[in-house]
Parts: sequence; C-alpha cells; structure tokens
Amino acid sequence: MTEDPRILHLRELRQQARLGGGADRIAKQHAKGKLTPYERLDLLLDPGTFHELEPYVVGQNDELGLSGEKYLGDGVVTGYGQMDGRTVYVYAQDFTVYGGTLSETQSDKICRVMDLALRNGVPMIGLLDSGGARIQDGVRSMGGYAEIFRRNAQYSGVIPQISIMLGPCAGGAAYSPALTDLIIMVDKHSYMFLTGPEVIRAVTGEAIDPEGLGGTTVHTAISGTAHLAAGSEAEALALCRHVLRYLPSNNVENPPFQPPADDPLRMDPELNSIVPLDAATPYSMHAVIEHIVDRGSFLELQPSWARNAIVGLARLGGHSVGLVAQEPSVMAGVLDIDASDKITRFVRMCDCFNVPLVTLVDSPGFLPGVDQEHRGIIRHGAKVLYAYSEATVPKISVITRKAYGGAYIVMSSKYLGTDVNFAWPSAEIAVLGAEGAANILFRKQIDAAADPTAERARLAADYRQRFNNPYHAAAAGFVDDIIEPQETRPKVIASLAALRDKYSPAPPRKHGNIPV
Repeated sequence: MTEDPRILHLRELRQQARLGGGADRIAKQHAKGKLTPYERLDLLLDPGTFHELEPYVVGQNDELGLSGEKYLGDGVVTGYGQMDGRTVYVYAQDFTVYGGTLSETQSDKICRVMDLALRNGVPMIGLLDSGGARIQDGVRSMGGYAEIFRRNAQYSGVIPQISIMLGPCAGGAAYSPALTDLIIMVDKHSYMFLTGPEVIRAVTGEAIDPEGLGGTTVHTAISGTAHLAAGSEAEALALCRHVLRYLPSNNVENPPFQPPADDPLRMDPELNSIVPLDAATPYSMHAVIEHIVDRGSFLELQPSWARNAIVGLARLGGHSVGLVAQEPSVMAGVLDIDASDKITRFVRMCDCFNVPLVTLVDSPGFLPGVDQEHRGIIRHGAKVLYAYSEATVPKISVITRKAYGGAYIVMSSKYLGTDVNFAWPSAEIAVLGAEGAANILFRKQIDAAADPTAERARLAADYRQRFNNPYHAAAAGFVDDIIEPQETRPKVIASLAALRDKYSPAPPRKHGNIPV
C-alpha cells in the first residue's frame, strides 16, 4: 500500500524544522563546540519526553525587506518535557537561523510557553544563544523583548526561571536572564553585554575582547550577574537539572524531598575543634558546611564572586535548605557591598520558593572605609536586613564565632524573626571586638597607665571574658541555646522538622520598598 503523501510531506517538514538554518550552519555550530537546540534539549530533558510547540511558525515581519528566506520555527524551539519526571517548559534559541536573533514572531513563541509554564505552575527554562534583536524587524523586535521582560518580572517568585547561556546574549536581550532566578554560563562560549564589541569599536575605535567584556569569568567573578559556570554545554545542562532538584515547581509547593543516605542524628566531633582558640585565626566555613549538611549535597552559588560570603543549596535530613554564611578565611568574613547583594538576592529566592534558611554567622561587621560609605554600604546592608525580616520561611541561625554590631543584627538575628538561634561556645556576640571596646571605653585609663599596652590587653581580656561570650547573650535571651558544634546537624534537622508547618502571614500590602 502506498503511504499517504500528506504524511510524507509532514515528515519532510519535521526534518526541515530540525535542520534550522541548514546543514552547513549546523556544521559550523558543531565546529565551535556548540550543539543545536534539539541536541541541547535531548541532554536537558528526560529521554523521549520533549514535545515541541509551533514548529511550523515562520517570521511574519521584515520592515527592511532584507530577511530573505523564512525558516520553520523562526530561530527558536519551544515546548515542554520532563526533568526527573517533573514537567518543565523550555525554549531554545537557534543560532543557525539569523544568529538566533529575536523577531516579533520568536518573541510570541517564547511568551506562549512562558504563559503555559505559569498556568501549569512549572519551571521555565531558557536556552539562550542569540545575537540580540533582529534588526530587520525594526521596533517590533524591541516590543518582543519587552513582552518577555514583563513576563520575567511578573512571573518572578511564582515559578522558577533558569537561564542557560550557551552563546552570546547581546544588547537589551541580556535583561531577560538578569531577571530570572539563576544564570548558568559556559566557559569560552557564553557572553552577556549591553554594548557589544562591534558597537564599542564603532563609537570609540577601541578593539574589545568579548571574553573580557562579558564572558563567563566577568559575570561569575566580577559583576556577580551569573550564578554557576560550566566547562561545556553538557555540563551546563546537567547543572540545570541538578539545581532544580532543590527547588519546587512553584511558590505553593514544597521543595522535593530526597531520602537521605546520611544519618540525621550523625554528630561530627571534628567540628568541636574547627574554630581556633585565637579569634584572629581564620578557618574554613566551607568545611563547617560540609560537616553539617547531608554528605555531598552542598551546591554553592556564585562561588567566585564576593567570596567573603557563602550562599548555596543543600539538604538536611533529605530536605532542601538554603545556606548563608561568611567565610572567615576571606576578608575575615566581613560584609561589604557585594556580599550584601549576594546574600540578599539568595535569601529572597529561597523565601520565594519555600526553601528554609540556615545561616552560619562569623562576621566582625561591615567593611569600614570611605569607598564603601560613598558607594552606599548603608543602603546595601539594609537590603540584607530587609530580606531576612521579610522572609517567612523557617529560619535558623548558628553563631559560630564573631557576631559584632550591625553584622550580628542583619545576619538572621533573633529579633528579625528568626525562629531558632543557636550559638557555639566560641560565639562572641557584642557591639564590637574586645580590643575595640577597650580602646573606646577605657581610653583615658589606658593612656594614664604606666604600660598602656599591657593595660589595654588586660582590659580587653576582662571585657572579652565578661561580655564577648555566648552565655552573656543567652542570659539576655539573644540566643535560644548554646550547643556543642558536633551537635549542630541533629539540632538543626530537629528544628527544621518542628518548623515544617510554620505559618507566618505578611501584613496586607501591595509590596514593600526594598532599598535597592
């Protein structure tokens, strides 16, 4: 029996759509170490679960009459599939079709899957590989970007939005990933910039290396725009799958539970000796975290930016948590502008998606200096204060060593609504360190002493013994319990279990006014 020619025609169209801009352009893409949209989706999603939407759409506008050939799909593949059995909506730009540039038609396709993701309460994943707005579409392409940006903003905090940068993202296009929850970049392949090298050269005559302008290192270590970096596209796509295992599908669900292979009651005696007796000697907070969380579960975000602060996702007793801490081995764990921004955004993301917050505190305060003051350290520090105060998820803090002044207050202190506050015996909770306090309180006495240095040391030691210890703070009710470091894991897990049904409604309002 002869097969229906209409079915044969359909198969030909499907094959044509998968070829994007053609076999030659796909070969060039492969030569650069880059994959096609369909190859990327095969790696991202569970095998056989991708279902494409609108594959036969073609571009409708060309104000300059320059586009020439129209391609099925118009440079973006959209649809839905599953990741670990959970539904997600996706779009993947196709660089082989006009450099992946965005047309009004492409925007319509992307907006449609974004709307479907919202209606169904599932994550939205974007695979970006685009030269920016399609100039031939004129102002329509700009309107198309605005439609995407508006949805990024309105759907923020309702469904997780993740951007995987697999190529360039130039011009205003960069605002879309910046509005999403997480950005993953690929080393030597991903670029984000508002003003590209070509424009800079045209205006100034200066030749700019795109890697140095907006490459992976720039955005993971300097600008703080991206959250994770990968060495290849396959690694980036695997990272996306890994991140989503910590997050719920929407803001009314709880994060997925994973049965722990690690004993929730496990105590780790190494923690009892991890904090040096000398308060000026650093130690590794990363090591503390690894001892406390379920083994191998900590996924640090933005590890190369503002390294004096640590943020990341982990599991405790199989449940997702957000970890916030200072790193005493980097700038003594002091809080500065970048660290404040890093912590603020992470705390708010966790609160959006019902991820409990565990904060490990060891900070001597905010970074002093004219530069920080002039750049707005007060405003940036207030963001941290605002984020913790606003968060309604379960909040637990553990003070491991220094908790001085403003840093004590903003880092999930009891009176910002933190549910359970622990302190280690090494904790020092005070307005400032003993030496600084002695210098201010006893300046005249020190100056009049026969040996000012010895007198300063004596007074500082006395102040430290009387005030810079957790028992003084506990007597005043500033901490709920003083625990052995080795008890931290079971204590925190038990507290999280007790807080699992926490209900803390916010007062009625449109929204607050965070000091951005």
